[in-house]
Amino acid sequence: MAGKIFYREREKYVDGSKTPRYQLIGLLGVDMKIQGHHLRMSELKFIAEAAGAELVMLPRGPKHEEEVEV
Repeated sequence: MAGKIFYREREKYVDGSKTPRYQLIGLLGVDMKIQGHHLRMSELKFIAEAAGAELVMLPRGPKHEEEVEV
């Protein structure tokens, strides 16, 4: 069984900043230790490929969907 890596966008991410954009939330079926919690998409993809895992982006709640509408 391939594992899953769950992640979401950081709440305090600012467009154009040079900080990692994604936050690692959890691992399923993958025996791995992660040292960092904030990662770039390229780092997440590399880890998933090396572990044979699938990346799953968690959806934001309804509170955040209202903020997006302008």
